[in-house]
Amino acid sequence: MSLTKIDIIDSIYERFGIPKKDCVSMVESVFDIIKDDLDKGNAVMISGFGKWTVKAKKERKGRNPQTGEALMIDARKVVTFKPSTVLRDAVNS
Repeated sequence: MSLTKIDIIDSIYERFGIPKKDCVSMVESVFDIIKDDLDKGNAVMISGFGKWTVKAKKERKGRNPQTGEALMIDARKVVTFKPSTVLRDAVNS
């Protein structure tokens, strides 16, 4: 089972008793801030959790796995995540 935005909102509501409308606003705002910074090409680091970075991938050769036909894969940007040692240790304990 995956954790969704609704699950995060519900958890905040249950823990703090903040009205759900405000919880939705807060969660959306946090995600918007993260997206905006990544869109600008900045790294986003949350202490004790991890770091997101945007990396550029160059155009490269590839192939269609169904037909075996050669093709070029366009250059693009990808978001990578590196967990902090705190998060890594918590997951592995």
